[in-house]
Amino acid sequence: MGIEVGGLLGLIWLIIVIWAVVKVAKSPASGLSKLIWILVLLFFPLIGLIIWFLFGPKG
Repeated sequence: MGIEVGGLLGLIWLIIVIWAVVKVAKSPASGLSKLIWILVLLFFPLIGLIIWFLFGPKG
């Protein structure tokens, strides 16, 4: 009857990954660097997001 917890968590996770992709796209990094980070975030969402938080472009 209500929203499932898994579905809600999945939606929150999707929003976080989209936010990270937008942050990468707006960063001052080079075009190739942006492309690599976006591909990592899309193909490896959990690990990619953790790596991006630690080593991604700042700014």
